[in-house]
Amino acid sequence: MTTNQTFTMIKPNAVEKGHTGAIIDQIIKGGYRIIALKYVWLSQREAEKFYEIHKERPFFAELVAFMSRSPIVAIALEKENAVEAFREFIGATDPAKAAEGTIRAKYGESVGENAIHGSDSNENAQREIGFFFSGREVY
Repeated sequence: MTTNQTFTMIKPNAVEKGHTGAIIDQIIKGGYRIIALKYVWLSQREAEKFYEIHKERPFFAELVAFMSRSPIVAIALEKENAVEAFREFIGATDPAKAAEGTIRAKYGESVGENAIHGSDSNENAQREIGFFFSGREVY
């Protein structure tokens, strides 16, 4: 089943460097409709909860520290086949391997600090949207 909603998050490194506006502009120009947006600073506990699916991975502690070091921008998006389309739109996880012009190619610094998150499945998109937004915050 495909859905027309996905979740993205502009990560701390991109927010710190002032790329938030340019990234949002690129998303909108890419045909995505913002249905919810929030600027938030995750606590360590919140970052652990959000990334709990990775808790057994060796990079978990580093990921949590990175994601809780400064604010992020959480965004719910809408577009046909949103999850798959957005993953392609933002580029490969490794910015050095991301297609030219993608958000990760432009603003990512490394695999760990790749500027933006994109949901990897329809189920995770709904879980991630629900993590950051109540039903009355999604339009």
